[in-house]
Amino acid sequence: MLEPKPLTVVIVDDEAPARALIREYLEQHADVHVVAECTNGLEAVKAANELKPDLLFLDIQMPKLDGFEVLDLIGRDAAGVVFTTAYDD
Repeated sequence: MLEPKPLTVVIVDDEAPARALIREYLEQHADVHVVAECTNGLEAVKAANELKPDLLFLDIQMPKLDGFEVLDLIGRDAAGVVFTTAYDD
């Protein structure tokens, strides 16, 4: 029987503590593999296009490109997305 392929993930957030917290949560799951961490939207577009992850943890408010602009550039079918934010609004 074939073992399931690990879920590949890219974490995108301009705040280092937020990336660390998401990574800590994901480390509890052996079938999840973080393939990149990005600090802004431009890095996220590059990582998504090159690595083709299964899932993006994507901050909504970032400098240069926000999360929605990242999705516009990579295409909405590129990966699953979990939006993250530290803001109430």
